[in-house]
Amino acid sequence: MTRQGRPVFLDLRKIRLPLNAVVSILHRITGVFLILSIPVLLWLLDRSLASPEGFAQVVAVIHHPIGLVALALGLWWLLHHLFAGIRYLLMEFGIGEDRAGSLRTARDALYAGILGTVLVWLGLVL
Repeated sequence: MTRQGRPVFLDLRKIRLPLNAVVSILHRITGVFLILSIPVLLWLLDRSLASPEGFAQVVAVIHHPIGLVALALGLWWLLHHLFAGIRYLLMEFGIGEDRAGSLRTARDALYAGILGTVLVWLGLVL
């Protein structure tokens, strides 16, 4: 609020968040997406175990370009959430609590999620 009692307009597009905040927000978002993906994954598992035809349908869904993109995104959600969670556990033990350490661990968690996704993806595709 300003001195005149009027609210201040904040243009959220112009606010530059630090990398620590971006990693924290992504950790929360990936957690939500992981929870929301459970029914889809359970349906795919159920369908693939129901019959040989169901298994073939699931394989066809996964090999479709949209399925491949969804698989890559799911891998990134999982790995980013894992590495950011490890970062928060380390912070509980006093590692990376200062400003420089926090920025370093945030960057490491972000890069580890991306690199892990690429490596797992290459292992699945090759």
